[in-house]
Amino acid sequence: MKHMIRYISCVGLGLTLGLSISLSSQENAKSYRSDFDYPLLQDVLETVETYYVKTVSKEELVEAAIKGIFEHLDPYSSFLNHQELLDLKDSNRGEYFGFGFEVATQNDHINIIAPFAHSPAEQAGIRAGDIIVKLNDTLATETNLANILAEIKKHSLTNQSIKLVLKHSNDDTTFEVSLKPSTITIESVTTQLLDDNIGYVRLSSFQENSTEDMVRSLSQWQNKPLAGLILDLRNNPGGLLDQAVKIADLFLAKGRIVSTSGRFFDANSDYYASPQTMLTNVPMLVLINKGSASASEVLAAALQENGRAKLLGETSFGKGTVQSLIPILEDGNAIKLTIAQYNTPRGENIHNIGIVPDIKIAAETGSGAGNLAIIDALSVHASLAQDHQVTSAIAWIQHHD
Repeated sequence: MKHMIRYISCVGLGLTLGLSISLSSQENAKSYRSDFDYPLLQDVLETVETYYVKTVSKEELVEAAIKGIFEHLDPYSSFLNHQELLDLKDSNRGEYFGFGFEVATQNDHINIIAPFAHSPAEQAGIRAGDIIVKLNDTLATETNLANILAEIKKHSLTNQSIKLVLKHSNDDTTFEVSLKPSTITIESVTTQLLDDNIGYVRLSSFQENSTEDMVRSLSQWQNKPLAGLILDLRNNPGGLLDQAVKIADLFLAKGRIVSTSGRFFDANSDYYASPQTMLTNVPMLVLINKGSASASEVLAAALQENGRAKLLGETSFGKGTVQSLIPILEDGNAIKLTIAQYNTPRGENIHNIGIVPDIKIAAETGSGAGNLAIIDALSVHASLAQDHQVTSAIAWIQHHD
């Protein structure tokens, strides 16, 4: 892997999710030039500043111009001010302040990718795939995504509640929730040894230490005669690409894990598995649903297409682009920019398509299983016993040759 590349993700204040690569500022950030490179834009800014009926500062006009640029791009690209950049870094360490959900656009709607663990969104009963109808009485559509995100960020930064009108993806009935932002701590990896020596691993996000946590969790079972392993990626909206690659490498002895392709050199990479593996001969099932996105899909596709695991559940979200976090020189800001697409080991781009499971089992609507964003550690065994997809996975393992 290239030494100048490190990986980060955006799991913050209700922002759209990005599978992202951070680029070296020395090599990729444009050096500041005192002479303005775009005379037309400069002329427009100066004309409006001078002649507009109301006073508008140059700072306001530049901010509006930047906003317009990103509204023209895809919903995964954005400008991050210094505070938003700090929030993003906190989120990579598993802690952030916000409402606890990720969004993206689909079919002219703004959809919830997944609620986060113990977050205001999860506690309010929001599910993966829910459609946002209104935010604070403003209609939410694909065309005003930028304004919706800005409103969410503003309320989070000022510690104010938001009111959402939503509907479940399979129901036209709307419901309303009020969310107050709070500090959310996400435990990336949780485990449970189920009956009949079946290991259960819940991977809720891809954070800075997720691979270390996974190795530590799997090591406790290295000398146990496991009958099978269940890896739960449901409602995992993604995170750090390097963590998805490393965790896939734990289970794969060979083969391509993922590839990325873009317009410039560093956006094009192939990642392959190394020979060292854990729990090599243990049958493995991966649980996915419509809230499994981005890095989750990288991991699921790598295990499926290399023949290491079967996928059980619902078709995943379908997030197949890569964002790069590019530092800029002014005031510690950064740009999160879509620079590439990622492809599965077989070369498939699953963007807006998703990954189809080998064993299709829908979540039970109206049950805890449908919103198993996070399992309470004190009641994990009881919760799993009532989870239709988990019990189906256990049955598959028990009858697996």
